[in-house]
Amino acid sequence: MSEKALAYLSENRDRLLQKLNEFLSIPSVSTDSVHKEDVSKAGSFLETYLTETGFENIQQIETKKHPIVYAEYTKAGPDAPTVLLYGHYDVQPVDPIELWKSDPFKPEVRDGRLFARGSSDDKGQVFMHLAVFEAMMKTEGKLPLNVRVCLEGEEEIGSENLYSILQEKKDLFQADFAVISDSGMVAKNQPTILYGLKGFTGVEITVSGPDHDLHSGMYGGAVRNPIMALSHILASMKDEDEVVTVDGFYDGVEGLTDEERQLIEQVPSEDFVRATGITETVSEKGYTAKEHTMARPTFEVNGIYGGYQGEGTKTIIPTSATAKITCRLVPGQEPDRIQEALEAHVKKVAPTGVTVEVKKEKLSAKAYKVEPNHPLIQKAAHSYTKAFGKETVYVRMGGSIPVVEWIEDIYNIPIVLLGFGTPDDRLHSPNESFPLDSYDKGMETLVYYWNEIK
Repeated sequence: MSEKALAYLSENRDRLLQKLNEFLSIPSVSTDSVHKEDVSKAGSFLETYLTETGFENIQQIETKKHPIVYAEYTKAGPDAPTVLLYGHYDVQPVDPIELWKSDPFKPEVRDGRLFARGSSDDKGQVFMHLAVFEAMMKTEGKLPLNVRVCLEGEEEIGSENLYSILQEKKDLFQADFAVISDSGMVAKNQPTILYGLKGFTGVEITVSGPDHDLHSGMYGGAVRNPIMALSHILASMKDEDEVVTVDGFYDGVEGLTDEERQLIEQVPSEDFVRATGITETVSEKGYTAKEHTMARPTFEVNGIYGGYQGEGTKTIIPTSATAKITCRLVPGQEPDRIQEALEAHVKKVAPTGVTVEVKKEKLSAKAYKVEPNHPLIQKAAHSYTKAFGKETVYVRMGGSIPVVEWIEDIYNIPIVLLGFGTPDDRLHSPNESFPLDSYDKGMETLVYYWNEIK
């Protein structure tokens, strides 16, 4: 089946690429209500394509904002495994539009890359799956396994309604395992198994002092400065060795095994100094930069503001100051418990003379990890290597994909992250693109993978 499907993809490459361009031309920006009809149009494109391919029970499940496109293929029979395929068809806004070298919704190929908003995140990768299913159906008249498709239109606005739909319609989406292609590889043409994701949570700390800005000459020495108080709180939460000093922060966190450290060491790493313009890397004591970014929890201040921000000097004691904090979590850390630990620490160290409010981030997610030696992961690695001609590396990512944790929580099934993007794709930025190498070899990988699973 693999050779026939691969031949079909090769022979129909131009037509399929044109079909992808049609999909990418739809400005399905979920964040902007102006594009509500465009998001619906993108959903209808998928509905039509799934119908043409031979899927059944195709429907758009309505939500409070944008629909979820559902479809299923059950003709492989009760003895064949069932996969839940997740992806999203909404895209980020294009701003600032003046930085694009070509129209973000008029796909253009330059230097071996397909430039368009959504080309990598996630329309291009969603389309690859559908094109592979088309190739298999057209050459064999069947798929080697049962498939349930879940393509949402709200990922770029936090998947606001997905969790409740997955819960309410659990039987509809039930599967033996899930596959998600909304991620990437550590380098172009370097097949990468993403076997772990960090969780996410955060808080916002606001320190309030006087009920209006005060003259610092008249009141300095009598009134606590909220910015100084906030600085004291923040400085107490992490030391110079990048170790978080909040009680209970590391409770339940397992150390890295020698085997996992070897896996991480084998992963090609970007040159952090060159890529970011810093003078040197800093990591948690006892861990390398790669180990910390991939497999250890982090605590970061994302923003801090208060007082006068204009040109020159304004001699005041400001009325308040605020800091936004987020933490990336690893297995063993519960978002709610981390938020409680952060709040308790803030209250413990807060200076007198001010009031402190801690606002907890609503959007949180637990970390996810699957064992690298799981059979589904090993088959994915073998398929990657066969298509790309290079040994697959194993990576835990510092980012978070909440839907991964939700699927594990609701369905308790393994999740395979089969991503084909590259670090140069410029996700969420002007001039987003996707390498045609990844497009071609990625579909080859999928052909091999679906045939290995049967």
